[in-house]
Amino acid sequence: MSEQVLGSPVKPREDPALLRGEREYTADLVRPGMVHMEFLRSEHGHARIRSIDTAAALAMPGVLKIVTGPDLEGHLMPLPCIWVPGGVESHFPPHPYGLPGAGTALATDRVRFIGDPVAAIVAETRAQAAEAARAIRVEYEVLPAVVTPQAALAEGAPQLHDAVPGNLNALWSCGDAAGTDKAIADAPVVVDLELHNRRTINSPLEPRGALGEYDARTGDYTLTGTSQSPHNHRFLLAALVLGIPFTKLRIVSPEIGGSFGTKGYLYPDMPLVLHLAKEVGRPVKWTDDRYGLMRSTVQGRDHRQYAKIAGTRDGKITALRCTSYANLGAYPSTIGPGVATALMGRSITGTYDIEHAFCEVYATFTNTVPLGAQRGSGRAEATFLTERLVDRFAATIGMDPAEVRRLNMIKPEQQPFDNRMGWLYDSGDYRETLEMALERAGYADREATRRSARERGKLLGYGLASYVAVCGVGPSPRIAKEGMLGGSWESANIRVHPDGETTLTIGVTTTGQSHETTFGQIVAEEFGVDLGTVQVLHSDTFRAPYGQGTYGSRSFSVGGPAVRLAARKVVDKMRAVAAHQFGVSPEKVVYEGGKAFVPGSEDKAKTFSDLAMAIWYGWDLPAGMEPAIDETSVFDPADFNYPYGAHVAIVEVDEATGAVDLVRYIAVNDVGVVGNPLVVDGQIEGSIVHGVGQALMEVARYDESGALLTDNLDKYAIPRAYDVPFFELDRTETPTQHNPLGAKGAGEAATVPVAAAVTNAVCDALAGLGITHLDMPLTPETVWRAMNEATVGKGEKR
Repeated sequence: MSEQVLGSPVKPREDPALLRGEREYTADLVRPGMVHMEFLRSEHGHARIRSIDTAAALAMPGVLKIVTGPDLEGHLMPLPCIWVPGGVESHFPPHPYGLPGAGTALATDRVRFIGDPVAAIVAETRAQAAEAARAIRVEYEVLPAVVTPQAALAEGAPQLHDAVPGNLNALWSCGDAAGTDKAIADAPVVVDLELHNRRTINSPLEPRGALGEYDARTGDYTLTGTSQSPHNHRFLLAALVLGIPFTKLRIVSPEIGGSFGTKGYLYPDMPLVLHLAKEVGRPVKWTDDRYGLMRSTVQGRDHRQYAKIAGTRDGKITALRCTSYANLGAYPSTIGPGVATALMGRSITGTYDIEHAFCEVYATFTNTVPLGAQRGSGRAEATFLTERLVDRFAATIGMDPAEVRRLNMIKPEQQPFDNRMGWLYDSGDYRETLEMALERAGYADREATRRSARERGKLLGYGLASYVAVCGVGPSPRIAKEGMLGGSWESANIRVHPDGETTLTIGVTTTGQSHETTFGQIVAEEFGVDLGTVQVLHSDTFRAPYGQGTYGSRSFSVGGPAVRLAARKVVDKMRAVAAHQFGVSPEKVVYEGGKAFVPGSEDKAKTFSDLAMAIWYGWDLPAGMEPAIDETSVFDPADFNYPYGAHVAIVEVDEATGAVDLVRYIAVNDVGVVGNPLVVDGQIEGSIVHGVGQALMEVARYDESGALLTDNLDKYAIPRAYDVPFFELDRTETPTQHNPLGAKGAGEAATVPVAAAVTNAVCDALAGLGITHLDMPLTPETVWRAMNEATVGKGEKR
């Protein structure tokens, strides 16, 4: 039996080819006769389209076709939004099938954000298509723009959609408003806090891309591109955008260079390359660049929050209330409204037993890029709110923030725990992870460490953040209640070949999480075979079983159980064959270490390969058994799963410049049973870097006209290796009861507390100056200005 089984730190077998640049990305694809598509995008945040003159562009060398919005009428329907906030009245742009629309492939009457596509050009080369785009003349009537939710809701604000009065998509709420308001009114201590969780831009390794092909003989379409949900996109594109039979569309995802949530959405390029491939009779390819990605790919976060936390002077938290203004951007992206409402609002109580809580969200349209997921979406915004409030509450009553957390944390014996906002936590000892993190950070000795830093002209701060995150999107009936269209179960198929080698085909799609290794480990463990004999296929709707895709940290915890169930069907079949050949009943046969045997007769054992060959030949099988090994299983979990943990950030702030140095970062996480520790640690490290970026440097800035001022990496900062220390990681392992692996989501959970931990640390460092809160990003300028204002306000000079 191989030692390379589930739970072992196996090096990802995908990595060598990725590191050598041997894997194929969308940008690498070439097809015979292939031509290129380019977009002309709006340069205005809000404007009426008066006319579009394409004559000069059409006459340019290499140009084959140009389409505008009116040309697509009767060919492409609007892109659908499939997550409508549940239980409330919502307003959306319309879709012909009675669904909410997420915008058209090309703008028709108006453009509503910088980057809104106005025309699509097809030419022999990418350069020719781009040159032709610059030759198109569009007459615009520039309209007033609005870029913040509060301004969009104000009387007389510019209106984006006729079907959406007052720009309000929905007023969504959860919790007990009356009980929470009474508890706040009765509380001895009430702390108010206004937060702006700023808009950020995802920066995956590869921008988006799409290659469309059409076979005129069969009427079949093939889309190859950067999709993290190819099966879901196949249904939405075929049925709701192209209006073609489901069987006529195939979607293939090669390596897509990371996603962080951005590539799970429908975008105009996807149906357009397919439509234009049919129109011109040749494969049509579109490849984005970094500038285009930042102006057209969904962006994240962006909540303005007004919150109160209430409690007693001995540290008991009795109530929490939040009013949040969420910026959905110009259109509702595929699942954007749900991200901004349920994922955030139901998560605000965090790891704490808070009897009274209430959250309301004004989900609002503005003239900005549409909002979507970003690693830890919704949950990160909620945790930032809660953990900042807990620190402010602790400071107000003069209690150690660690002690306030200890006092209010949900106890293990209370699990499963109803957080009173809609989540039923599965398992966990939240205080254990906190104590581990505090001990590793040397929290008890922090004052001595602080004095040492002060002698070097540094202000040192400790920041704590605990979290619990809803993950493992999978219970289909439950997501229906939240307003999401579609089932979210996963499936896996296993075929065993005559020589005992195995092909596993899975529905989930990799975006860099080492699926070929970790899913192979499940099979290797169940079969007792070497991992090298297990082939893993995915990301092709014509060869993989149906799967919802990779998002919400669901791949291993929802797709993994489907793999295990299919593998156990195979083992059951092999045990039955072995029993038949041994002349005993199946329950007397043991399958262990890659062999089937009757205890006491191990010398007569049948190996996995022996049994695979016997079933293939079909010469001596139990009556009625089919001579092949081809098993499929489907898994839909009973509920979500809830990873959790505690992080400690230690920072030094330079007194002269305001520069923040993250000197240590300690993270203790619990993601349930771990399939591959090496892979999970890598995902946790990436998650932490993502959160550090938001805390210290990342922000998407718009001016009043809707112009994106941070539309390239010269203007939008992201973390480099020198911005972060070596992370100090530890874990506990508490299984969930909601899947047979006991696994919880790992891919994004560790992002959730990071911004709060770093911000708490900076505010702790500055507490002696009377600074109680700063909005992210905590750039040197932001911190320096705050320190300067604080000291000048005290009559001191800087």
